[in-house]
Amino acid sequence: MDAKTQKSELTRAAIVGAALDLAAAEGLEAITLQAVADRVGLSKSGVFSRVGSREALQKAVIEEFGHRFLAEVFVPAMQAPKGLPRLDQIVRRWIQRMRDVEAHSGCIYTAGAFEFDDRDGELRELLLQEVQRWRAALRRTVAQAVEAGHLKPDTDPAQLVSELSGIAIGLLHDARFLREPRAGERALASWQRLAQSYQA
Repeated sequence: MDAKTQKSELTRAAIVGAALDLAAAEGLEAITLQAVADRVGLSKSGVFSRVGSREALQKAVIEEFGHRFLAEVFVPAMQAPKGLPRLDQIVRRWIQRMRDVEAHSGCIYTAGAFEFDDRDGELRELLLQEVQRWRAALRRTVAQAVEAGHLKPDTDPAQLVSELSGIAIGLLHDARFLREPRAGERALASWQRLAQSYQA
């Protein structure tokens, strides 16, 4: 990769990162080329030349959030043995990220779901696909824990994943709105009780 290409990629990464920060704080609809240009010290046309339209930038933000989320939550947990140990690592990392990152900056998945729940269009579809992909990965991990004999044979993966999502959304609500300093601790206790109720 030559220096010019590398600089262009770094600039694009800075643009998407600034847009992600803006979306986390104010929502995906807050993203405009001008607002992001102001944040990174470029002209509006300079942002456009690197990412394209406003909608293209919004899509890039959703995809980047998904990459960061999976890289911090899911990928490291793959080192744990299949079954409950891996599921436990995923959920603990999820809670930790919610507590340490999303509780302060906002969660694109959660806030975006409320922002786009009654709208149709490509942004909603992309966000929906990302969330569904995450839930599918969780369901597979739950199913592996059942197959390994760690969870009860009649465990419904979709039900358990729905309950996990409830814990995560509750953590965000308590940490961001109530400003409850023990929100992460309470979410972890909820997960431990939930896991115990499903254990074989």
